[in-house]
Amino acid sequence: MRHQRALLPAFAVTTLFLGAACSSPASEAAQPPAAGQGRQIQATDRPTDGTEHSLTVAAAPTATATATASPGGSGRRAHRTTLSVGSYDSHTRRAVIADKPKGKGSSPRPSAPSTSSSAAPDSSAAPDSSAAPGRAAVGDVIASAPAPGAPHGLLAKVTKVIGERDGGTEVQTEPATLNALLGDDTAKGDVPVDPSSFSVDKLLPDVRVSWSKTGDVHAGPKGATVPLGSLRLDVGTEVATAQDAPASAAASVRGFVQLAPRVDFAYGGSGSDAPPGSAYLGVSGDWTSGWAVKGRAAAATGTPLRIPFAKLHADPVLQVGPVPVVVNLDLTCYFQISADGRVTVDVEQSLKGDFKAGGTFGPAKGWTPVSSSDMTSTPVRASVSTAGSVRTTLGAEATVGLYGSVGVTADLAPYLRGEASGAITAASDGSAPKADGTWGVYGGMDLSGTLRLQLSIFGTPIIQRSIPLGALHREWELASGKLSS
Repeated sequence: MRHQRALLPAFAVTTLFLGAACSSPASEAAQPPAAGQGRQIQATDRPTDGTEHSLTVAAAPTATATATASPGGSGRRAHRTTLSVGSYDSHTRRAVIADKPKGKGSSPRPSAPSTSSSAAPDSSAAPDSSAAPGRAAVGDVIASAPAPGAPHGLLAKVTKVIGERDGGTEVQTEPATLNALLGDDTAKGDVPVDPSSFSVDKLLPDVRVSWSKTGDVHAGPKGATVPLGSLRLDVGTEVATAQDAPASAAASVRGFVQLAPRVDFAYGGSGSDAPPGSAYLGVSGDWTSGWAVKGRAAAATGTPLRIPFAKLHADPVLQVGPVPVVVNLDLTCYFQISADGRVTVDVEQSLKGDFKAGGTFGPAKGWTPVSSSDMTSTPVRASVSTAGSVRTTLGAEATVGLYGSVGVTADLAPYLRGEASGAITAASDGSAPKADGTWGVYGGMDLSGTLRLQLSIFGTPIIQRSIPLGALHREWELASGKLSS
């Protein structure tokens, strides 16, 4: 067994940032209304003693409240509201705001976190003084969980009240940023993604999906139980062989990916009218995989052959104090094969560990990438005959963003590589050819990706270009030996 640990030391600033994001518990908590109660929660006043507020980060309850911040002065705070987004048009950026709870997701659950966060006074838009209490007004900043027309959630500022419509008030909006709601509060946390919340698009016929969660356990393939909170995908497929390969050298790849993803979020406020002092967005989790390659594979074009076998999507909602923060998570699981069509292999590997990828913001350095992985690999079996090379990857590309804006893309690519070198001599007397050389099988892991422009949704300065996460590469020997005839 080989153990590999890879951590980029250049990102030690993350430790300082996360430490700064911690603070004392909030001194005040706004009590949410009972479900269906048609009143708007009023904002509490900010303490005048300079007390810093630390907001709880947790998975949002099933009935997620909408949060608003009004431009009523520096003493106003973001708060839960019984308003809800009835519909949204992404082309015109017009929304219909319901005046009272409307269906699932519009009314808060009493047990949800209730710590308030700072309001965002906005001097660029004067409030509509004629707006009735409990209705949207010009200058309001609205954060909503996924709603009709806004499947990835909505974070917007009201710029105009157009008029009453069936089901609510139609308003014109423009994009907003999180510091308009979170202000100078701080928050940090990592929240597991419910495995049952993923939508799965199977791209190959033989893909099986299993998951487990509290109170509703699903058994994995062959009766194995998937660990609580994990999602598992099993797949198998035939791959191309060399043109001159015998029928007995038919190539195949099979394996599984099992992961328990978590969304990592942190915010260290400097005020609603200034960029945050710190921010972090990323994805992490536990990873287990196992896959086997058999036969004489060949990449038809001489370049690696990438075969996606499943696409997954989820929109977990984090409850950051009173604010629903919608995270968009996409995963593409794939095989990748690079082979010369000459080597015949029968190899299998199991891999287990964890990973982290994301971006952290600090005033001195701006946005910088974070990536790390700790993996333990075990060869189940390894056999290589004849000279040549083959490399297979069973990986996942993850994209994480906020309210529909892409922030971080990370490609976690564990691989299995086999190679043999030597000569095969044909005997003149008609006996079997003789092989003379060495072979080796290696496990490895690549982690790469980029930070994107849209991370400015935190209220930080815009990234002028995509920033590479930095290639993280490790490889270790699994087995080796001599070719034999």
